Amino acid sequence: MGTIIAVVNQKGGVGKTTTAVNICAAIGAKGKKVLLVDLDPQGNATSGYGIAKKNLEITTYDVVMANVRPQEAVIKTECKNVSIIPATAELAEAEMHLLQVEQRNHQLKKALLQIKDDYDVIIIDCLPSLGVLAVNALVAADKFIVPMQCEHYSLEGLAQLLSTVKKVKKAANKSLTLMGIAFTMMDRRLIQSNEIMLDIKKNFPPSSIFNTIIPRNVRISEAPSHGMPIMYYDKNSKGADAYNRLAAEIIKKLAN
Repeated sequence: MGTIIAVVNQKGGVGKTTTAVNICAAIGAKGKKVLLVDLDPQGNATSGYGIAKKNLEITTYDVVMANVRPQEAVIKTECKNVSIIPATAELAEAEMHLLQVEQRNHQLKKALLQIKDDYDVIIIDCLPSLGVLAVNALVAADKFIVPMQCEHYSLEGLAQLLSTVKKVKKAANKSLTLMGIAFTMMDRRLIQSNEIMLDIKKNFPPSSIFNTIIPRNVRISEAPSHGMPIMYYDKNSKGADAYNRLAAEIIKKLAN
């Protein structure tokens, strides 16, 4: 049976979608069968794999609203072993429509349970909020990864996220666990960034923080505009190397 991992942080601009897109590509390249679920109405993970959103007929909106079987929404990408359930702006309407649904927080879980056995890893790219869709992701997930920039407001966001996770665990998903915090867009030259990283390391056990640090890297930021994960856009870049190492850590944690 596969493992469902939510990539979540309610703060925008922390490299969340970039991390989801690139760990999927790197895990797939290492021989694991991967499904990426784009749960963000911006659909950046979808366009990050070069998929034209205007041509899509079935999306995550249909899956979450139980309009289709999840298998019908899956698209194979051009990257080895990676498939995706894409998203468009229509997904934003799901937040409102789900309020009318009795088990609104369990919609995604019910859908993904139908295809969980078909993949080694299912990665959910969450939207930057802690609304109904993000809670759906946390209820569906076995584990969650927090991509995090080392800046002051990130600490506040992390506290809010962990508070939400605590509530979700208590109410709906007792087995949900933190797989790790991943430091992203790191610039080692900034004193404040290093101080915040040290502060987090003091407050969390080493097992809950990934060793790999994703650097601020021009090639990583260029890759989405070409519709490719970094390892396919520039496999020799520092960014590709970092996401390869992060993927290796994730696979190792899954094996333990």
